[in-house]
Amino acid sequence: MPNSAARLPPDLRYQQGGWLFLCTLLVFFLTSLLLYGIYAESRQDDPQTAVELPASFLTSTVCLIGISVVLHLATRTVRRSKRGVTVVLLSIAALAAVVFIMIQYRSMLELLAGPALGGGTGKGVAGMVVVLAFLHALHVAGGILALGIVGVRTALGRYDHERHWPVDFTALYWHFLDLVWVCMLITFYLTTGGIAI
Repeated sequence: MPNSAARLPPDLRYQQGGWLFLCTLLVFFLTSLLLYGIYAESRQDDPQTAVELPASFLTSTVCLIGISVVLHLATRTVRRSKRGVTVVLLSIAALAAVVFIMIQYRSMLELLAGPALGGGTGKGVAGMVVVLAFLHALHVAGGILALGIVGVRTALGRYDHERHWPVDFTALYWHFLDLVWVCMLITFYLTTGGIAI
């Protein structure tokens, strides 16, 4: 058994675990997008693949980027030991994340109600767009839970200018979700009929 004195401090272990978590999510999403791209490319000649994406996907993208901006500000305020401001920023981010989920839900229903699901192999492309958007939304829901936990712990005074890595990691997770969603949206745009505007 390794000597307990040689073990890493808890925060450093949590950081390593957090980076490992993000790396596994990156592999998952990259693989999913690659498989989607291969499938969509193989169905390019089918007229059903020309389904337009809902314009609300753009609205949700702006919302998601706004969440990252707010969380970036929260990482700055926690480092200055401004607990109240940090809690407010985390709460705003959580509320905006719920709005994002609601917009995405509406977007997915709009996509499913469209002509793409009427028949042909295009329903597979549209269906895969919905599945990937849903998987991303599930990770956003996990991010909302993380925001709640970090927000409560911040309110209780657990994080300050010396110990703030959980707030930093929460912001990093949301930046990651932003990047993944933007990559997904670009891939969807290139493999479907674009965005309905």
